Amino acid sequence: MKTICLYFEIHQNVHLKRYRFFEIGKDHYYFDDYENERGITETAERSYIPALRTFLEMANTYGKAFKVAFSISGCAIELLEQYAPEVIELLQELNETGCVEFLAEPYSHGLSSLANEDVFRDEVARQAKKMKELFGKKPTVLRNSSLIYSDDIGNLVASMGYKGMIAEGAKHILGWKSPHFVYNCALNPNLKLLLRDYKLSDDISLRFNDSSWNEYPLFADTYMDWIAQLPEEEKVINIFMELCALGIYQPLSSNILEFIKALPAVAKDRGITFATPSEIVSKSKSVAPLEVPYPMSWNDEERDTSCWLGNVMQREAFDKLYSVADRVLICKDRRITQDWDRIQASNNFRFMTTKNMGVGFYRGIYDSPYDAFTNYMNILGDFINRVNALYPLDIENDELNALLTTIRNQADEITVKDAEIARLQARLQKLQPAEPEAQEESKKEAPAKKAAPAKKAPAKKAGPAAKKAEPAKKAAPAKKAEPAAKKAEPAKKEAPAKKTPAKKAAKK
Repeated sequence: MKTICLYFEIHQNVHLKRYRFFEIGKDHYYFDDYENERGITETAERSYIPALRTFLEMANTYGKAFKVAFSISGCAIELLEQYAPEVIELLQELNETGCVEFLAEPYSHGLSSLANEDVFRDEVARQAKKMKELFGKKPTVLRNSSLIYSDDIGNLVASMGYKGMIAEGAKHILGWKSPHFVYNCALNPNLKLLLRDYKLSDDISLRFNDSSWNEYPLFADTYMDWIAQLPEEEKVINIFMELCALGIYQPLSSNILEFIKALPAVAKDRGITFATPSEIVSKSKSVAPLEVPYPMSWNDEERDTSCWLGNVMQREAFDKLYSVADRVLICKDRRITQDWDRIQASNNFRFMTTKNMGVGFYRGIYDSPYDAFTNYMNILGDFINRVNALYPLDIENDELNALLTTIRNQADEITVKDAEIARLQARLQKLQPAEPEAQEESKKEAPAKKAAPAKKAPAKKAGPAAKKAEPAKKAAPAKKAEPAAKKAEPAKKEAPAKKTPAKKAAKK
């Protein structure tokens, strides 16, 4: 039986404003609030809200027969919470249906996995924590920014405890292999890989409304027939795209949402099911390790990182940004941390590309890649000055490393304590219903235990009888297991006083 894994990315770049060289040291705010509000509001109204309402309708109609997954960057969450909270509310409604899974990813949607392991770990941990706060469950599958993946990145992700990772089914990596199987990281077999079928994904996100396409118009029946006709042994079909493809790249007037809405019923007729990434990872076995010595992504024809780091300007900005990464990690200034997340976003490097991106490539406020580089470096110059003011350059590496080690140890201790607190709380919840019954039993047993010494008193007057009573006194410690053991303590203290006269009578 074939299974479709449907996944959508939600990310919005935080737009930078025009920042002149002469503003360095004077103006520490780098963002275009008007453009950020306009961009996220327009995207929410044209794409996110109608698409999520469609998914909610599908979940209510088909129940667990329909499944979908989302990956949301931390920067996108901040913008949505500020300007479009209805999107968050719809995602929470979808979460309550049980048909949705939320994945982990770097908080900034940046390139930290290519630069600094500690920054990457910190970003993923913060985004996963946000997912648990909003949707009640910590992610178990990770999706890196733009599906960036390599063997080293996979090994790092496995060491962080994740069971699965989303990656691109790139031709130059797969060769003759098919993306319709579950693979595993070549350096760590514990991490399973789900590979995107870029053709089937792009048929929806890029070509659906293209009247020059030979498959136009595309119907749900035709699309599912393509999947059903795949070789029998190819059982996992991963269809991944940006959520804004539904409404922005493919306008609502193209009936893209009607196409999506029809997929579950048509799939059921052909014996095709839907599943979330974690379900596939837990139920499917890996067929082989996938060797990816160099980073790949889902961008451009090359499926590599050249759109962000392909020229000298991009690499210069990239190296300069992460030169202060260790200092930012130990910083507790909220403004520094927020600015760090926003200027890390991969879009800022993509604006600097000199590749031929074709007609319609969006470069934001910039006229050229050189303009984008100049503006970004001005902002980066001011940001680095602020970081150096908090942690001067004359701090020795040993001292800085000691601070970082202390912070890591504290984070580990907090994680252990949180787990212990959660365990004790769960145990307490199990014990709480039994407390009233225990209190009633203790009230009934208490009078009987107080009366026990009174019955033994007459027997202690005679010498021989006192000796016979001694075994009963030795049995007294067994009463400690009873709920009212504390009330019996006074009776034990009186026992030695009664023994003394009995022994004197025996000597006489």
